[in-house]
Amino acid sequence: MLKPLLIEIGVEELPAVPLLKELKNIEKKYADTLEKYSLLGEFEFYYTPRRLVLWHREFKISQEDSVEEFFGAPIVVAFKDGEPTAAAHGFAKKCGVSVEELGRGEKNGKEVLYFKKDIKGRASSELLGSIVNEWIKSLDFGKSMRWSSNTESFIRPVRWLNVMLGDDLVDAELFGVKSAKTTFVHRISDFNALEVVGAKEYFELLQKGGVTLFQDQRREDILNRFAKLEKENGVKIEVDEELLAEVVAITEHPTPLLGSFDEDFLELPPEVIITSMKEHQRYFPVFKDGKLINKFCVVSNAYTDDFSEVIAGNERVLRPRLADGLFFWENDLRDGLSTAGLEKVAFFKGLGSVADKIKREAKIAANLAFMYKLEDTASLERAVELAKADLMSEMVYEFTELQGLMGYYYALKSGESQSVALAIKEQYLPDGEDSELPSTKMSAIVAMSLKLDTLIGLFSVEQIPTGSRDPFALRRAVNGLIKIVNAFEFEFDIVYTIETLSASYAEFDKKKLEIFFIERIKQFYKVNPSIIEAVLASGERELLNIGKKIDALNNLVNSEGFADISSTFKRVANITKDIDLDAHLSVDAQLFEAEAEKILFEKYNQVDEKAYNSFEERLDALLGLKPELDNFFNEVMVNAEDEKIKKNRKSLVASIYKSILEIADIKEVSI
Repeated sequence: MLKPLLIEIGVEELPAVPLLKELKNIEKKYADTLEKYSLLGEFEFYYTPRRLVLWHREFKISQEDSVEEFFGAPIVVAFKDGEPTAAAHGFAKKCGVSVEELGRGEKNGKEVLYFKKDIKGRASSELLGSIVNEWIKSLDFGKSMRWSSNTESFIRPVRWLNVMLGDDLVDAELFGVKSAKTTFVHRISDFNALEVVGAKEYFELLQKGGVTLFQDQRREDILNRFAKLEKENGVKIEVDEELLAEVVAITEHPTPLLGSFDEDFLELPPEVIITSMKEHQRYFPVFKDGKLINKFCVVSNAYTDDFSEVIAGNERVLRPRLADGLFFWENDLRDGLSTAGLEKVAFFKGLGSVADKIKREAKIAANLAFMYKLEDTASLERAVELAKADLMSEMVYEFTELQGLMGYYYALKSGESQSVALAIKEQYLPDGEDSELPSTKMSAIVAMSLKLDTLIGLFSVEQIPTGSRDPFALRRAVNGLIKIVNAFEFEFDIVYTIETLSASYAEFDKKKLEIFFIERIKQFYKVNPSIIEAVLASGERELLNIGKKIDALNNLVNSEGFADISSTFKRVANITKDIDLDAHLSVDAQLFEAEAEKILFEKYNQVDEKAYNSFEERLDALLGLKPELDNFFNEVMVNAEDEKIKKNRKSLVASIYKSILEIADIKEVSI
């Protein structure tokens, strides 16, 4: 038999960020708990800042009956001279019966003691209290707290609990709070606990009381209201998905409203205004004709028909925030962009100050400028010199996420060139999975210098990421280097670059850093992992070529008929496994005896001597030797009795494989 099940856990206001971080695990952990109790079924999970709700339209009123089987010791061990041994008595005790009640069964071909127990399924109402407690205590929101006399902790105090199976209250207790057929609606609607008759009435009660329980509905309501405000006011509200998710999590009755601030504050860089609104107030910025205007959108949680006071209150709160920003801006402009003081700001133990880091980055940038033929080296030197200067500004001290960006604005205000300012702005790019890349060669070199100094520097003081731990985002730094190299087509040999740039650092095991790069490459490219292994097995360590070779091989592997091609060339690899491919491979056409080997040799020379526009074209041509190779294997005995002929034939096959190996070790590919 099935009945609806409602579980509502009422809490003091949940902080949005910890809730959203754990959100992906909440339903799985509940399902795992249900499965443990043999009560798994379909359910829905809802949340507001004041409640966590689980809803089953149909829930088993009891566990299903089951049978539990027990296998004991072999009969020859359980009985001696017809009398039960300690093994038999122990097994009987485990099963909760006498030795006489035990049966016999077979396991692994042996006759053993056996007992079968019929398990009567327990009523769900007896188990739901334990299920709720286990689920709630499995959730990990980071920091937790204790309240009242509780010895256990949770993210916020639990204030009410309602567990109803059908219309019946289930006896349950959570953190000292006993289940009751009550709930709480929006505080402005009613501050008191309200009686809940049944599940249907529960949903109606919340709706009438100003609570939109369903988070997807709250999100849709907010976006619909955004669209209406945009149409009515001829503006565009910028929707930040992370901010939207937070707002959905902290509201029960969301109502987007438009407020405004003094136009004088538009003197500030737009990012300062937007950051201040988002970080401090959870406001959405408003644009008109592509430009930020002196308006903001706040999502109110008030339950009222008159929002004038709500708007006025938010305007009053925002003003001092923007005033602080303007104060910082004016002070920073007056003081100018300067690196003075950075010698007192520590970078990392063993790596000196930020000023020392700047000097190391300047050396790296000079090397890269030479490698990549950057002409304007004076601007590059200036950009690196000023790149970290905004760390001393009041604005970045207040808004650390604006570092680099504020340096850009201050550089322009100080009369620096656009290219220098842009390089300062883009020095941290790319800084995420979907981040933009530096837009110029000079910006790219500045960004690479920062990442390379951080990587080499931290490896030189043994700060190497382990497991999932990567406090300095070194994995992201390598990903960024790969992206920049590919975008700008910079040659970047991992081994050579590490060796060349390491002179300014303490001696360290450079092989570890090379391996770190290789591991990131394996994670970076979203292709069949064996394709990446095949390219790396060729010995290639130049980043740009690695990417191109992976693309080339991936395209061919995914083409029709590659499986048949692969079998031929894996045979080629197998034949040449004992040959030193680094040695000179000499093929003497005078030793050919069969037409098949003459044809293969001629066709291979044609392919090998031709110029190609890409690795894919060359690899395709080499793999195109399959017909000639198949004919060769059919017509020719490679392991001939004559040692000279045998060596000559193996050298021919090895020459072909060596040419392929310049791109990838084809035998490593698995499909």
